[in-house]
Amino acid sequence: MQTVSSQFLTALTTSHSMTVSVSAMRGSLVTIPDVPVTDGAVTVDRGSKVRRTLSMTVADPKYLPWGALDPLAVYGQKLIVSRGIRYAGGQSESVPLGTFRINEPQGDTLYGPVTLTGQSSECYIIDDKFMVPTSTRGYGTCVQAMEYLIRQTLPDAAIVNQTAGSRNPACAIATWDTGADRWDAVQQVALSMQAEIYVDALDRFVIADIPDVSTAAVVWDIAEGEGGTLMSAARAMSRTAVYNAVVASGENTASGGAPASAVAYDTDPSSPTRWSGPFGHVPKYISSALWTSTGACQAAADYALFDATARNVQLSIAAIPNPALEAGDCLRISHTSRKELAIAQSFTVPLTAEGSSSLTLRGGKEETP
Repeated sequence: MQTVSSQFLTALTTSHSMTVSVSAMRGSLVTIPDVPVTDGAVTVDRGSKVRRTLSMTVADPKYLPWGALDPLAVYGQKLIVSRGIRYAGGQSESVPLGTFRINEPQGDTLYGPVTLTGQSSECYIIDDKFMVPTSTRGYGTCVQAMEYLIRQTLPDAAIVNQTAGSRNPACAIATWDTGADRWDAVQQVALSMQAEIYVDALDRFVIADIPDVSTAAVVWDIAEGEGGTLMSAARAMSRTAVYNAVVASGENTASGGAPASAVAYDTDPSSPTRWSGPFGHVPKYISSALWTSTGACQAAADYALFDATARNVQLSIAAIPNPALEAGDCLRISHTSRKELAIAQSFTVPLTAEGSSSLTLRGGKEETP
């Protein structure tokens, strides 16, 4: 979660006034300092290649772009979005929701409204497919390899390594063909160091540990009742996407080595998904050209196992919007006399005072006293 004051989090549990700011930019030039938003939301989703997406509405048709240099056109123009709280004394505190490349403005030319969609900066990397075969050769560590792949597209990109201990292991040599997806390549390098990479609300490429509900610190409590922020909750349990073994394999033609593989099993006798237990045999297969040895495959399989065996308990809740949240945050949900820890998988933050925030949470773990 982004850093906010204790006053901010307390205000979320009481009646408060919200603020929204949307500014339009072309390059480093602010073209519209305060776009008059009438509706919209930012969606944050760990399961999407583009972590943050924007949809918004502007009532006045004068904002509909006609020329390539118009403020809300699609030739590199961006929207900077934030949401916050205005306190009783008139001061306000806001947090960024993201920087979004405008993808598609449209609307009625006479009467409006104008609707716009946008995406966070992963979209630039996704669009920039490899025009020639590209290799990590010469880049000794995983972070260096990701910096190289990203900065070929965005030379000034901010890249932050937030993994435990800022780990930065050696990167195996891999080659991607002409036309291959550059962002897929970046994600493969992140996975090879047992991490994920995404663009955050500050428009930074963040390399982070894959969240684990059993070890993560709780960043926000969502509770029912007076003083709480929970408005409704639904719960579902499924076997889908739950596994009790991970088979990791790697074959790297660039290095000339032999194929490698390894398996990690759920062997915990108390686990409901233990291998050869009542859950059955459900292996998950993962692969990467960057795993060039049995040891690398084993490390990848072991690391992936905790997520593979996580209970697929999905909580779909509606709550008072907290714009400081990040997908992957660990939340405590207090409802029906139970307390449950879960990872924020996806959520929406509205750009108007009406409406709640819809959150999908994964990997619920009941908290014991």
